[in-house]
Amino acid sequence: MKTHVLRRAIAPTTGVTAGVTAAVGGGTVGVSGYFARQIVTPVVHVDDVPVLEVGGDHVVFASTEESIAPGRYGLWQNGFDTHVRLGDVLDVDADRVTRRVDGVDFGSLRTGKARFNGYYFCGPPATSLPVALDETVIDTPLGPAPAWVDRVPGSDRWAVLVHGRGALRGETLRAVPVLQELGISSVIPTYRNDIGAPRSADHRYHLGLTEWADVEAALVYAAQHGAREVQLFGWSMGAAVVLQLLDRSWTAELVSRVVLDSPVVDWAPVLDFHAGEHRLPRLVSRVGANLLRGPLRRALAGLAEPVDIRQTNWVARSDELTRPMLLIHSAVDEFVPYAPSAALAAARPDLVQLETWDVARHCREWNVDPARWEQVVRDFCAA
Repeated sequence: MKTHVLRRAIAPTTGVTAGVTAAVGGGTVGVSGYFARQIVTPVVHVDDVPVLEVGGDHVVFASTEESIAPGRYGLWQNGFDTHVRLGDVLDVDADRVTRRVDGVDFGSLRTGKARFNGYYFCGPPATSLPVALDETVIDTPLGPAPAWVDRVPGSDRWAVLVHGRGALRGETLRAVPVLQELGISSVIPTYRNDIGAPRSADHRYHLGLTEWADVEAALVYAAQHGAREVQLFGWSMGAAVVLQLLDRSWTAELVSRVVLDSPVVDWAPVLDFHAGEHRLPRLVSRVGANLLRGPLRRALAGLAEPVDIRQTNWVARSDELTRPMLLIHSAVDEFVPYAPSAALAAARPDLVQLETWDVARHCREWNVDPARWEQVVRDFCAA
């Protein structure tokens, strides 16, 4: 995706560096306010990987961390006009990387710039997913929001699949074939500030603390269509959304199991991590977190209401968890640190199963080892 949307949002590019430099003039509060604003501001997707050559069955990229990564990926170009499924690396030569092209879902790939993501399957109008998805609309607290549904006839077992921050619904599609195989229907909702979904009044992410209500509407939809049991899936910030729903919603009584991929189980370490990545002191992330919930939140972060990330610390709140939970997380995740997932699993070994990947980037465990990912999910969800 997105996978690096927050990293890109606060990456040390010329424009952002200039913004941080200007903020430094205002002292710690200025820097922290700028930092906090990037975290809650919706993502602008940018084509940033050079495409040097396009062949019938291959494409040549400039060598980057993304283009050289092992596994299968999606590639977008020209906004969302073109989507290509990429296979393995075929050749690495100096500063060039050649990858196999598995298929073009729509559009036409050309030389220029493109952007990698984990969406090997991107959903309608693509036909690469071996499952037919129906388009529907779910009534959320902010208004109608688009969703996809895979209905298994006669089944009363459902799953709700929640994508991450700045991601698209396609991020979750890797789970749908496994769930269909198990006889589990799927609903894949959008939530506030997604492309095509209603906007919140401030057009800001609330890091799961309000988005959960839109996912609650997806559980209500499933219940209205016969669900007697619901399994919840969440990727990255989607995990934070899921955990808030379990805490706050009456629909949690329908939930039997939870699967979280590259999960945010505590926002504070994520903020600390990204401050460190930008050589900023931890004080900046801590002051930024205070600003998100304090009286300066509107002026400095554009938030209409408080975002208190202390409520997202599920390591500290682990005794409140009541559902069996599968955590899938890469030990080298470059966006959401792995340590809180390990700490949560250690705190609740009776409920939490942790599956660790060694090489995958953020939310790309399936991409580097789809067979393992699918087997782990199959074994957990079949119970």
